[in-house]
Amino acid sequence: MPELPEVETSRRGISAHIIGSIITNVIIRQAQLRWLIPTDMPDHIQYRKLISIDRRAKYLLLNFGSGTLLIHLGMSGSLRICKANETHQKHDHVDFVFDNCLLRYTDPRRFGAILWLGLYPLNSKLLFHLGPEPLNEEFTGDHLYQLAKKRKLPIKQFIMDQKVVTGVGNIYATEALFIAGISPAIPIGNISLKRYQLLVNAIKEILQEAIKKGGTTLKDFVGADGKPGYFQQTLHIYGKSGCDCPKCKTVLQSIKLAGRNSVYCSNCQK
Repeated sequence: MPELPEVETSRRGISAHIIGSIITNVIIRQAQLRWLIPTDMPDHIQYRKLISIDRRAKYLLLNFGSGTLLIHLGMSGSLRICKANETHQKHDHVDFVFDNCLLRYTDPRRFGAILWLGLYPLNSKLLFHLGPEPLNEEFTGDHLYQLAKKRKLPIKQFIMDQKVVTGVGNIYATEALFIAGISPAIPIGNISLKRYQLLVNAIKEILQEAIKKGGTTLKDFVGADGKPGYFQQTLHIYGKSGCDCPKCKTVLQSIKLAGRNSVYCSNCQK
């Protein structure tokens, strides 16, 4: 699943090509994604200038002045810039045609979404409940520490809760906990403020590095240029259960938390 760095990489990749350009046509080949694309969606954006592209958690928000179009990449979605005459393939479901190129939405599993949010996108039920962005200043160790008091939830499950902090998925939660030296299963109420500060620093570090390197290569993810990200080449422990810990050479273990596999080092993470 594309996580925050992949979505941010896509945002940056497409922005330079289409911000300031005018939509001349919208071609919908498959409207049934996670939710049905609204039939009037093209009417809201056709012949309008794209003013900006923002990101909230894993959602892209395309601002047309008259309102905002939300795009979510779901499990396997991607966006790429194409030439106007480029032939579409089987899973290319939507084309946003601009005056100089087209933005193509591809989604083999169709778990993504394209929705019109109108003038007040942050009031949408998809966005209003979200916690702070992990790379913003309001995401701090104290923020986590205050929310965690007297609670027994495992820390990994806690930082993957979108109401606590947005966009920290399985890959980056695993990596950040390893960098911070915190076991994924430790109850959140047992973690000190100092260790929460270390964890926040680790989350910011791992996400910034992933964005810099283009996201994490998963089976289906490609960036806006059609090429896969390559951050997976530098992952420390994600997906490496049974291998040696890169720090201490202890064999990495895996446990299940909330139905998700969590790789960790029993020696380095306490």
